[in-house]
Amino acid sequence: MQHFQSLESVQLQASWLTIGAFDGVHLGHQEILKQLAAGAHAHGCPAVVLTFYPHPANVLNPGKPLKYLTTPERRAQLLGDLGADVVITYPFDRQVAQQSGRLFLQQINEHLDINTLWVGYDFAMGHNRDTGVAALQQLGAELGFTLQVQDPINNGDQIISSSRIRTLLQDGNLETANRYLGRPYCLSGKIIPGDGRGRTIGIPTANLDFWEQQVIPARGVYACRAAVEGQEYAAATNIGVRPTFDGSTLHDHVEAHLLDADIDLYGKTMQLEFFEYLRGEQKFSNVEALVNQIHADIARTRRLLQS
Repeated sequence: MQHFQSLESVQLQASWLTIGAFDGVHLGHQEILKQLAAGAHAHGCPAVVLTFYPHPANVLNPGKPLKYLTTPERRAQLLGDLGADVVITYPFDRQVAQQSGRLFLQQINEHLDINTLWVGYDFAMGHNRDTGVAALQQLGAELGFTLQVQDPINNGDQIISSSRIRTLLQDGNLETANRYLGRPYCLSGKIIPGDGRGRTIGIPTANLDFWEQQVIPARGVYACRAAVEGQEYAAATNIGVRPTFDGSTLHDHVEAHLLDADIDLYGKTMQLEFFEYLRGEQKFSNVEALVNQIHADIARTRRLLQS
């Protein structure tokens, strides 16, 4: 998979293209990518995804920025894993937002020579969303591409969407969020020094320097899988303000105790996959009670990850 940050150096022929934010690359996105990649490769054509950073919503409504489900790099990797040959993370700004969908698509077509365009059922692009499915049908006839429209993907009575997954994570409903994603939710970043309290009580933790623009699951304790330098470990992970010790900070910490890991972690990159929400964050009457509960969390994490 090739990942580009603009269209400047991209010149393709007969592209099969999809356009969208694709934040989270959830099951609905995955269905479009499967159809796109299968069709493109059957015809010997490149499967291309054009996505955006920043998210258009954050440019159009900067006073209420939404948090991301994936970093741009992780999103491109996931799209590549689904069969995309080329991912273009297009820089979205006010100037782009003012363009009509027709003009933007014409500019894209000069670089990608669109053969087939796949979009979701509610897709619209351009200034004030002026170019929806009906307009794309007309543009396809003019520019020589075929339009394919993907029906919504439901899970029960809920349509799967990135906004719904953000809400589920923030509400602590990890099980449903993971089901909509089709995989465990993931955070990654460098391991940085903490205040060392975990080591003093015999339960050292790796403090994750996560991307501040990404959604952090609800405060509490989670059973996770940690990956560090190609090695995987079960990890009991706490998200919160550590109320037993202070609780005075408004900044959430993400601290993972890696089971059976006897390595120097500082400065290394860690990826955390969240498998199960164990309990909410709570304040204990003393350190002994906290330690006893953490050991119970560790034992439960071990059982869950082994199964």
